[in-house]
Amino acid sequence: MSLILPTFLTIAGTDPSGGAGIQADLKTAAALGVYGSSVITALVAQNTTGVFLTEAVSQEMLSYQLDAVFTDIPPKAVKIGMAGTSSSIENIAEKLEKYNRSPVVVDPVMVSTSGHSLLNPQNVKTLTSKLFPLAALVTPNIPEAEALLSTKGQKIYSRKDMEEAAMELFHIYQVSFLLKGGHNSRGADDVLCCNGTVTWFPGERIDNPNTHGTGCTLSSAIACGLALGMGLEESIRMAKSYLTGALKAGLNLGKGRGPLWHGWRT
Repeated sequence: MSLILPTFLTIAGTDPSGGAGIQADLKTAAALGVYGSSVITALVAQNTTGVFLTEAVSQEMLSYQLDAVFTDIPPKAVKIGMAGTSSSIENIAEKLEKYNRSPVVVDPVMVSTSGHSLLNPQNVKTLTSKLFPLAALVTPNIPEAEALLSTKGQKIYSRKDMEEAAMELFHIYQVSFLLKGGHNSRGADDVLCCNGTVTWFPGERIDNPNTHGTGCTLSSAIACGLALGMGLEESIRMAKSYLTGALKAGLNLGKGRGPLWHGWRT
């Protein structure tokens, strides 16, 4: 008897503490019954207290990793997290155009939790021009959405602001956007703008300071839903429910903002 599972590819940086990045993405896939493969864009020395050093992999290594996955275990869905340099972004886009026919979820890792920019303006331009057009969904948090709308000076405070920002992003980039509300202290509702239509996804605000890797986990869970054959809205609802459970589990590890418990359903 043989076992066949839907397949999922994460393209992102690492987290040796296991809470975010590639490690969180693969844990999420396993928890949701999806076979996960990974392509590493950068080695990141980080833990629950912060990021200490980032080292991009060579373009040759990145290319070989992408070729290795796509030519052997083609994914049913792709998640892109920390893409890295402009060269890496262009490399990833080229390989996706060559090989991929599956939905792509882009988590634009642009702004850290502390508010520091993680991509310079040139890298942001490359990300939006090369990867956004290949995406089925882009999942910015509020600071990232504000950064993408920086030329308009748009600030996001209320639900009305979130709706307007999601619609503006859709009209600029012509791709579906899920604007995450977790940075809003008043709630955890997210808003999707797909084909110009706005849909709200209610979220439960969990009293848990350990939120390391929530963005990685949500975007990966959405991609896994797509790999399982769910529609976009169903994938988002499933992903939010899974993330809520991982937060409610109350895992408490590390000296800073700790990780989630990805295996809470087992």
